[in-house]
Amino acid sequence: MYLLSLIQTIGNGGGNMYIGRDMTELTMVSKNEWKEDELAYFHHSLQQILPYLNAEGQSIYKEIVKEIETRGGLQEGEASWTHGTKISYD
Repeated sequence: MYLLSLIQTIGNGGGNMYIGRDMTELTMVSKNEWKEDELAYFHHSLQQILPYLNAEGQSIYKEIVKEIETRGGLQEGEASWTHGTKISYD
């Protein structure tokens, strides 16, 4: 869990900073109640450290991937004037 709290404080490599519920709060909520930006952020973060995750962390990552797949993925499809093709989780 230390790695998860570390991820939450440093953002995604100095890019966009995540502003939202932390992993402690989200673990109390079913994955189908997570917002899309929360799924996107923690998917990206956990994916970056996947080789270092213990069994619990890998299980959480798999649940996030399953929820994303259930929702049909994260892609926006086409860009428009109001949004790009990449989901922003800041």
